[in-house]
Amino acid sequence: MIRICLAQINTTVGDLSGNVQKIVDSIKEAKDKQVNIIVFPELTICGYPPEDLLLKDHFIQENNKALNSFKKYATNIVVIAGFVDKDEKGNVFNAAAIMAAKKVRGVYHKKHLPNYGVFDEKRYFTEGAEDPVFVYDGVPFGVSICEDSWMDGDVLKKQSEQGAKFFINLSASPYDFGKLKQREDLLKKRATESKSYFCYANLIGGQDELVFDGGSLVLDPKGKVIASGKQFAEEMVFVDLPVEGRSSKRKGMIELPSPTNQSSSKLIKRSPVKKYSRNERIFKALVLGTRDYVQKNGFKKVVLGLSGGIDSALVAVIAVEAIGKDNVIGVTMPSQFTSAGTKGDAQKLAENLKIRFIESPIEGIFSKYEEALQPFFSGYESDATEENIQARIRSNILMALSNKFGWLVLTTGNKSEIAVGYCTLYGDLTGGFAIIKDVPKTKVYEIARLINKEKGEVIPTSILDRPPTAELRHDQKDEDSLPPYAVLDPILKAYVEEHQSIIKISKKSKKQLVLDVVKMVDRSEYKRRQAPPGIKISPRAFGKDWRLPITNKYKES
Repeated sequence: MIRICLAQINTTVGDLSGNVQKIVDSIKEAKDKQVNIIVFPELTICGYPPEDLLLKDHFIQENNKALNSFKKYATNIVVIAGFVDKDEKGNVFNAAAIMAAKKVRGVYHKKHLPNYGVFDEKRYFTEGAEDPVFVYDGVPFGVSICEDSWMDGDVLKKQSEQGAKFFINLSASPYDFGKLKQREDLLKKRATESKSYFCYANLIGGQDELVFDGGSLVLDPKGKVIASGKQFAEEMVFVDLPVEGRSSKRKGMIELPSPTNQSSSKLIKRSPVKKYSRNERIFKALVLGTRDYVQKNGFKKVVLGLSGGIDSALVAVIAVEAIGKDNVIGVTMPSQFTSAGTKGDAQKLAENLKIRFIESPIEGIFSKYEEALQPFFSGYESDATEENIQARIRSNILMALSNKFGWLVLTTGNKSEIAVGYCTLYGDLTGGFAIIKDVPKTKVYEIARLINKEKGEVIPTSILDRPPTAELRHDQKDEDSLPPYAVLDPILKAYVEEHQSIIKISKKSKKQLVLDVVKMVDRSEYKRRQAPPGIKISPRAFGKDWRLPITNKYKES
């Protein structure tokens, strides 16, 4: 038996000392469990993704110092950890260090560098050229990094040809709602192709717009999952591999020092990992992403506008779940257009969540604006200009509270609104973090209903039942300006997330409606560029996933 631990830890980009401390603590715990090999995620030492920090040579040097600082703990255990390597020619590599007996015994350089979606690895790294095989206690094994297992499996094939009996993959695979099955199916394929055990150690935690969900896996040669890590939580995943047969050392294999201790004859027992529904996973991803963004950036409290609508209600629930009720402040800012129903619902939600609730009416401020602008607007009908002024007044109040007390402003816009530009620049787009920026309106309702089902009526039913409205004029409804969200969201999914053509989308929706929606999406790019970062939960989110030019005359023919 070879006892392996997949250390599914939550690292922070740039926190070299903090990340090393997590590594050291994990090694100590693994030793107590008589682990033979402990595996950490991709770029463990510096955090993932480090982006343009990799252009700073001193950052890479400090990352190497951090690596050397914990080699001494690699005694009676093999430690495999991700770091940034640099050779004498100046080439920079996404690398894994294989340590034993207080020394780095070998290094693997990632061969397949992803350069799509949120990934820019070819901007920073050089492709690796070698497929080293390591030998532990007479058993050869291969090491690879994330994308190396997603491609055609050439790294595993070459390592298999050299005699590898099992495989270890260090990963930082971001979450999206379709990734779980895709990832598991791919790893099953790799295990069955190689007819070997496959160990996959994935990162967990939030990093700006990305959430890494953990869910580390160990599969047997038939593709059966024999151990798995929790999603959205740190965990040490222990497993005993009954690796059969030893191989004679071949040329090019890197021999690791033989162990002086042996694993316990008592095998590790694992409890089943709870499976979550898609909406449960999305909710957990939003909570984790919010918690880490707030805490890793040094904020203590957050503030948001509570309108009495569904979006701000969901954001408030997520915030409370992430950082606790004492750290969330809700502000209602009623105007002459605010109904008694929405105002009451905002207060009821705050009471249900037990958060601090502030009321700051804007009617008087808005009247002052109208008075100041009257000389210029005289003779013109009231229109979106006056509506946007109200949104910007509310934004100023929230930002003033943020500046005065150091609270992070949470933006409450959803993906549907941001996609078509149904939002106000310097108004409801203003804030530090946009929690539901990648959550379509129909999905907002689904998750809200899930919350009420699991936690009781936290979100007042009247919020769920009321037609969506911005309440910036009398009797305003979202459907005055937009198609019903049940119609709009499938079009947006096809156009934004699936890159479908207008012709293809029009097979399921009226062509003129599709053209109108696409036009709204395309002309709103300038707004999205100025929106705060938000959590990615879909295969294609607005942010690093979506990079269209603002100045753009292209129209699909």
